[in-house]
Amino acid sequence: MSEGEAKNESVGTVVVAGAANLAIAVAKLVAGLISGSAAMLSEAAHSVADTTTEVLLYLALRRGARPADTRHPFGYGKESYVWAFLAALFTFVAGAGFAITHGVTTILVHRHSGDYLVSYVVLAVSFAIESISLARAVRQVRKESRRWRTSPRRFLRLTADTTVKAVFLEDSAALVGLLLAAVGLGLSHLTGDELWDGLASIAIGLLLLVVAVILARSNLSLLVGRAVPERLHREIEQEIAGLPTVDRVDTLMTMQLGPEDILVAAKVDFHDQATGADIEAAADEAERRLTARYPEIGYVFLDPTRSMPGADGRLARRTQDPADQRPVEPGTP
Repeated sequence: MSEGEAKNESVGTVVVAGAANLAIAVAKLVAGLISGSAAMLSEAAHSVADTTTEVLLYLALRRGARPADTRHPFGYGKESYVWAFLAALFTFVAGAGFAITHGVTTILVHRHSGDYLVSYVVLAVSFAIESISLARAVRQVRKESRRWRTSPRRFLRLTADTTVKAVFLEDSAALVGLLLAAVGLGLSHLTGDELWDGLASIAIGLLLLVVAVILARSNLSLLVGRAVPERLHREIEQEIAGLPTVDRVDTLMTMQLGPEDILVAAKVDFHDQATGADIEAAADEAERRLTARYPEIGYVFLDPTRSMPGADGRLARRTQDPADQRPVEPGTP
């Protein structure tokens, strides 16, 4: 899958998830008002939060994809993490806050009234719709993990495309939340005790809290300036070190500028006999090799430098701890 196809796939995944959540939110709200169920109203808040989140993630994709200009020479990729971070905060405040508060209120003072049947029907339909949305997210995760030659689990943990990660986690949490709501509603129906309905609402809120914290931490790390995964770091170093005129790589630094935009900067010690023309040719070749192998690399800067002699008289350089200098294993990020 090319970089452009990956971006279009992310937009499609967000749009499908947003449309599904909007329809489900309306149905859950109606069912919650008719049945008086705290869990159903919490699920409605969950879907409203998810819908708003998808809108923010769509903004993240669109605004982060704007081209570089004179004021922002490295582009607007990091702005996507700002909007994704706001989406995580909204999930925390609107979704988790409402669900936990409403669950506690239900346990303390609420009396259930209304028909349970409409809630069961809405839960079943919602589960089917959310499953379709999750299936699309899973399909994209698998495609992207194959592109990066890693497992889906590691891809989700390390990916800089937080929109895909957010949709996958939110849809997964939505399905778990629906099951919790069904269990709480069913137990309250069977026992006549609102405790179970309130506990289900609190559990849904805690679930949303966990998702919000995971996404917020991921986006905050990327906003600060996260490096690429270790496997990719080693492969980039090997590509530069493999150039004919390069003696060694003193320092290699990378940064995720956006979901599909990586900066590479390295201090490189060239052979003593290398001329200025040789160094220029090596810099061009390094950029050609890296961008051909990894289209996400948008900027490559090589700084010719003279390394400090080591104890053995040779030039000493480490870009990682010695324990990390291990062979690259396929599928290991």
